[in-house]
Amino acid sequence: MIRTLAGALALILLPGIAAAQNRCNQVLAQLSGLLVDATCVESTDLTTTNPATTPADNSIATLPTGAFTPTTDRAVIAPSAAKRPPITKVVPGLQINARFANDPTNQARFLLRLPNDWNGALVVAGASGTRSEFNGDFAWSDFVLQKGYAYASQNKGVLNLRITSLSSATPPNNLACRLNPASQVWVNFFDNDDGQPFTRWRDYMVAAAKVARVGVKAFYNHWPRKTYAVGTSNGGYQVRRAIETAPDLFDGGVDWEGTFVDAGGPNLLTDLPPPVLNWPDYLASSFNPNSTAAKNIRGAGYPPDIINGADSYWLRHWTSFWEVTQCQWQKRLDPTFDTYANEGTATYNYYARLSASNVGQNVADIANTGKITRPLITVAGTMDALLPINHHARGYARLVDANQSDDPKWHGQGWGRWNKEPPYRLYEVQNGSHIETYQDLFPQLQLIMPHAQKAFDLLVRFVEQRTPLPPDQCIGKNGVIVDAPATTGHCDLLFVP
Repeated sequence: MIRTLAGALALILLPGIAAAQNRCNQVLAQLSGLLVDATCVESTDLTTTNPATTPADNSIATLPTGAFTPTTDRAVIAPSAAKRPPITKVVPGLQINARFANDPTNQARFLLRLPNDWNGALVVAGASGTRSEFNGDFAWSDFVLQKGYAYASQNKGVLNLRITSLSSATPPNNLACRLNPASQVWVNFFDNDDGQPFTRWRDYMVAAAKVARVGVKAFYNHWPRKTYAVGTSNGGYQVRRAIETAPDLFDGGVDWEGTFVDAGGPNLLTDLPPPVLNWPDYLASSFNPNSTAAKNIRGAGYPPDIINGADSYWLRHWTSFWEVTQCQWQKRLDPTFDTYANEGTATYNYYARLSASNVGQNVADIANTGKITRPLITVAGTMDALLPINHHARGYARLVDANQSDDPKWHGQGWGRWNKEPPYRLYEVQNGSHIETYQDLFPQLQLIMPHAQKAFDLLVRFVEQRTPLPPDQCIGKNGVIVDAPATTGHCDLLFVP
């Protein structure tokens, strides 16, 4: 009896299983020269409601601990679970995980999700920090998949990090960075290894779009009608570079607090040394906002501190971001500087190093141009204490403005004739932070993700319906982006209690 039932069940299921396998084989055949180590699964749900959508941390046995951390990565840029919008729709389709075939380092990874119920368009996501291709699963993938978009992502061509020591007072090797100034845990970032220049970040955003288009065509028998770029932090930088350099592939983009890079400054190597230098004195002052150290940090462009009992907003950044991020970038862009000699990280001087090293040229190689030929929206928080808004979001806006003209131009590639350059918008979130989960600790902060997702809808509305984008504006606390704000432009204050 059991065998009879099992046989009957097999007869029912096998055609469906075979059809699913055929669909995977069809797509993988078209991607065979572009991807390696590719796996394709017929997923009952491509959203993160399905635990199989995002692999477990350290799930690639051949890689060291810390190199591949998808589950951790998706929580880095998104609000905590209780503050994320609920997933209301099951999205069946195909998921493809792979590596790019043309990568000599064997680190460049690719993700493609193809919903059965497709709206005809494609979204390509950047990755923040040194995170994996699953970094946007909460922030971007769930959001666009429920709207019917195909979704692709990549890891900037590089893995995350490897732990080199858990208890050393000094660097265990020349490329080691400590996790924070009080830590004896040291890591090596893969993007500081040979063959990993930051120029690859742009290249693999573009490569992801090209490969994803082939996958879309193979699955739906139709090229995507529109392709949009989205990303956060370093992923936002990838969006900007994609819009600057690949207008034939992208119809527009949303960068959520993208990293701004200017060889003449500002950039992270000009921004990060002041808070690292002044933090010890600020701590010794018992978080006195009127101390010289506090004034120096704010004078370097940083928003004010928020004190919550023994906790401090700046403390969180000192512990988790300021020094280790500076080290990561300096090791790549100015490797001859002795990071930890004497007061190394605290006294690093980018402008002095221009005549002592190749750092200026290295930064120039990855610098933003501000020359956009597709619409682009930046959404950024006034309380960003990693990428200060006046240096990064507003800095990029100033560069775009300097490169735009009111002269009529022909933008081709289906863009059409317009009376001026494609629009750029900066929507500032009053009290928005670089790290969404910090709102759980400091309730004065505001979430940015809802506004970034709204900006995406506004971008699509503009591109596909020609509905004008709302002007630059400050989104007040508990506010929303509006078509006709009472005032336009920047927020007056970085922090409103």
